[in-house]
Amino acid sequence: MPPDQRKKSSVDVDFFTEYGEGSRYMIEEVIGKGSYGVVCSAYDTHTGEKVAIKKINDIFEHVSDATRILREIKLLRLLRHPDIVEIKHILLPPSRREFKDIYVVFELMESDLHQVIKANDDLTKEHYQFFLYQLLRGLKYIHTANVFHRDLKPKNILANADCKLKICDFGLARVAFNDTPTAIFWTDYIATRWYRAPELCGSFFSKYTPAIDIWSIGCIFAELLTGKPLFPGKNVVHQLDLMTDFLGTPSPEAIARIRNEKARRYLSSMRKKKPVPLYQKFPNADPLALRVLERMLAFDPKDRPTAEEALADPYFNGLAKFEREPCAQPVSKMEFEFERRRVTKEDVRELIYRETLEYHPKMLKEHLEGAEPTGFMYPSAVDHFKKQFAYLEEHYGKGGTISPLDRQHASLPSVCCILTTQDRIWLRLQQMISPSVASKKLRSQSLIGLVVLL
Repeated sequence: MPPDQRKKSSVDVDFFTEYGEGSRYMIEEVIGKGSYGVVCSAYDTHTGEKVAIKKINDIFEHVSDATRILREIKLLRLLRHPDIVEIKHILLPPSRREFKDIYVVFELMESDLHQVIKANDDLTKEHYQFFLYQLLRGLKYIHTANVFHRDLKPKNILANADCKLKICDFGLARVAFNDTPTAIFWTDYIATRWYRAPELCGSFFSKYTPAIDIWSIGCIFAELLTGKPLFPGKNVVHQLDLMTDFLGTPSPEAIARIRNEKARRYLSSMRKKKPVPLYQKFPNADPLALRVLERMLAFDPKDRPTAEEALADPYFNGLAKFEREPCAQPVSKMEFEFERRRVTKEDVRELIYRETLEYHPKMLKEHLEGAEPTGFMYPSAVDHFKKQFAYLEEHYGKGGTISPLDRQHASLPSVCCILTTQDRIWLRLQQMISPSVASKKLRSQSLIGLVVLL
């Protein structure tokens, strides 16, 4: 921003600079847009990192949507792990009782696994092994916290050109408490059908387990190996047909334990099908990889391994190390008391505000000490960002390079280096994730280096 423009609103700039948020993030461009709002890339002047700022619009229009957002930001604060996306900051809203949008600052990831699979033509066996290892390691941490993700799919796995994956989108996740009635716990299950475990296609079993997530990881891994979804069902019945075409008809014992009478009758009356040998479906895959896949895609959830058991499979020899695969502390029941009662918009608004304070230690301390809330509007960077987001969103997808309003400096220069022969595979992955990334010649790392750093 030119000096004269900077002076124009010196009072505001000084005010926000003192508080820290208004001058901290330099918004750059829109990188994603959906029904929830918009995501912009930004530069964090405090850390020197690129971040993603997600603006979530009108979150209190429906209590269910607001509760989902609350659940996600709470879980991502509690589940800190290298294979789970990190919330770095949440901007303080301008008013405790009247805000309707929130701005959440995430670590910036370049793409997602869906895009990687779509562009894939030469991933190696080492890639497949490393990808699955990270997913299972993240899942082990999630499950030992007594959390079920419930919506694992390629679009919910973020990816970087250095082959790092991170699990995201915990809006449908649930914390499992022993005294939570199963029926209430699962009534709102609406996850993507293609990656949904068979027991969720027809209320098959009386108690759901973390095995539902293991099934989803199996489906994702199979999609990595072939480049196509394994069970792209058009409806629940078609989904079951695709599963049984591949896995064979379930055993009479498994069918007998199904609680849904219609599903039980349907499967009992189904013509007998034999399982397809995995080597026929995946002719070029590592036999050890197929053995892990077969275990994860067991029709009966009790036959699937836990994430920890899967990590101990010989497939991961030389890669898995117990000390690199931590468990989590179980999530406290008190953190999710709101899930066990009816909440109003005002209740959820207050709870989201309380979560925001976790990223503002001084104000949190005052809040916990019972300090009287002040009558004035809290200093907030939200208004500072609103017009920039609106301007970028208006021009998103129209081509050309759009600079945000009030841009205070140019983008940082790209980091350049000479690529070695060992880096070629990573350059190729960068091209698959984003052609523009490769052109910037970002620094690459070898798989061996990555494994050592884990």
